[in-house]
Amino acid sequence: MFDLTTQDIKYLPGVGPQRAVTLNKELGIYTLHDLLYYFPYKYVDRSRIYSIREIDGTMPYIQLKGEIRSFELAGEGRQRRLIAHFTDGTGFVDLVWFQGIKFLTGKYKVHQEYIVFGRPTVFNGRINIAHPDVDLVTEVRMDAMGLRPYYNTTEKMKRSFLNSNAIEKLMGTLIQQLHEPLPETLSSEILTEHHLMPLTEALVNIHFPGNADLLRKAQYRLKFEELFYVQLNILRYASDRLRKYRGYIFRRIGDVFNTFYTRNLPFELTGAQKRVLKEIRHDLGSGRQMNRLLQGDVGSGKTLVALMSMLIALDNGYQACMMAPTEILANQHYETIRALLCGMDVQVELLTGSIRGKRREAILQGLASGEVKILIGTHAVIEDTVGFASLGLVVIDEQHRFGVAQRARLWTKNEQPPHVLVMTATPIPRTLAMTLYGDLDVSVIDELPPGRKPIATIHQFDNRRECLYRFVRAQIAEGRQVYIVYPLIKESEKIDLKNLEEGYLHVCEEFPDCRICKVHGKMKPAEKDEQMQLFASGEAQIMVATTVIEVGVNVPNASVMIIENAERFGLSQLHQLRGRVGRGADQSYCILMTGYKLADDTRKRLEIMVRTNDGFEIAEADLKLRGPGDLEGTQQSGVAFDLKIADLARDGQLLQYVREVAQKVVDEDPERKLSKNEILWRQLKVLRKNNVNWAAIS
Repeated sequence: MFDLTTQDIKYLPGVGPQRAVTLNKELGIYTLHDLLYYFPYKYVDRSRIYSIREIDGTMPYIQLKGEIRSFELAGEGRQRRLIAHFTDGTGFVDLVWFQGIKFLTGKYKVHQEYIVFGRPTVFNGRINIAHPDVDLVTEVRMDAMGLRPYYNTTEKMKRSFLNSNAIEKLMGTLIQQLHEPLPETLSSEILTEHHLMPLTEALVNIHFPGNADLLRKAQYRLKFEELFYVQLNILRYASDRLRKYRGYIFRRIGDVFNTFYTRNLPFELTGAQKRVLKEIRHDLGSGRQMNRLLQGDVGSGKTLVALMSMLIALDNGYQACMMAPTEILANQHYETIRALLCGMDVQVELLTGSIRGKRREAILQGLASGEVKILIGTHAVIEDTVGFASLGLVVIDEQHRFGVAQRARLWTKNEQPPHVLVMTATPIPRTLAMTLYGDLDVSVIDELPPGRKPIATIHQFDNRRECLYRFVRAQIAEGRQVYIVYPLIKESEKIDLKNLEEGYLHVCEEFPDCRICKVHGKMKPAEKDEQMQLFASGEAQIMVATTVIEVGVNVPNASVMIIENAERFGLSQLHQLRGRVGRGADQSYCILMTGYKLADDTRKRLEIMVRTNDGFEIAEADLKLRGPGDLEGTQQSGVAFDLKIADLARDGQLLQYVREVAQKVVDEDPERKLSKNEILWRQLKVLRKNNVNWAAIS
């Protein structure tokens, strides 16, 4: 049989050159293999025909059999529509089209019998179906009208007459050409042991299920395979790294660490911080390279744990480095760490893109000689000109903002790769962590330092703004500071949102006695830093900003976070913004401002925010509501998803199960030599060559 992966989609009957270009551009479908793996997003039971008198406007989908009695053109301009009055003898419904009117008036005829399928709604007291599927009764095989697949399409595709129905017909043509089984992509042992449907049978039933049970088995087979190869890739990489790289052994806990612990530690460590430090110490002394993810909510004390880990490196004669995604955050870490090490003989330097000339040269010489013990910086630290005498530990903050290649370059700073501690303040659901960071050991700081009060979160409607401003004035009178965050910088004609420029002027009018600063992403770094410094020093009482402040500003005196148009933000982003306050001992508040008209999922998001401060609970809810591809951070450099059928929000148990299956394969066959696994390693190689992006750190 011809090779599906090389056969151009344009040669499939019904496609041709023009439609092929549309499929290329809109869906990334270039070959028959790409089309076969373009799965339906839902299925609808087309086996039942309703009578019109049975239906109402609340039913999801219905199928009718009857005839069009007459046509009517209504409306003007964009409201222009074609209405077909359809009956089955028990009543009438209106079939309505807003596009393709000229084509449709020639296509459908009165007094011919049709099968009509669509979603009924009620408008002006009449039941209507917008853009229904309409087929001549003579062209429909009712015995084949079972579970019908529905495919996602775009507006451009619809203009090329490539709607879901057309994709279904192309898929039928392709499947008819599968005269013999496709080569298997899983070993016979795995297929038998886990009761999996053969590949060809699964692909046929995912598009044209014989019944609901066959559909479930097809979905399970394809999800199993997809998640299995995600985990096999990650675990193979982790296994290779463990065998290939030995780690520096940090046996000593010496003077630097002990001096800091006894003299400089600002407060008693929480139980969670002690537990995480114990895990890190074990890694550093184990003889294998540490590759650990440290998760912790904003303000949980990750920086302190990172510093104490770096001091262990210093006690063992090595240097340490911390890399942050922005100059603001790098500066903040530098100031924090210098303050924590006050009075100790430890040279700490900051290296960012804006540090040049003699200052930069002095830092580079200090690193090369070993005089500089701790370097804090942005991506500037991975430049070729930056060399260390003995780099033993690297800490990467908010690591999802760095590309895979950028992170890997830190490893080349030594003959033997340094230990790596990756930190994130974005809580990551367990299933997502297993995919994003599957090759890292995970530590979690799940306690806040003593004295921190939970942030009170309130959802407020726009008409309560006067009440809100009275509250803000009271907070400022007590010496507190306030953030006001907007989703946009300039007004959008398409989206009616309050924008930062107008908001800034409005806030200046409302609070004439206050100093107000403004920060957004389009400002020059120096200008942005100046405005942030005004707020951090307490000179400005109110900061009006976009989400640029989501990461990187630490102002313990700020007690109020107002988020305008909160419905425009995802849960994780709202939680990150909320974390900008609550950093001091005073009670802090996060106020979510919205209009009255809110979608159901938006209300759910806001209710979750009001109910809990638990970042992990919020991340799990966000994953369920929005899916992994939309989560904050997961679309940053080096992190993306290409899961075609599995859903990390719903398939967590299956993911855990296939991880165990993949782990067994890697443990049994670390050097990939067993003949029974040959098909698995070959398929993984094919997937990696085709750039299937699973976001694994590899």
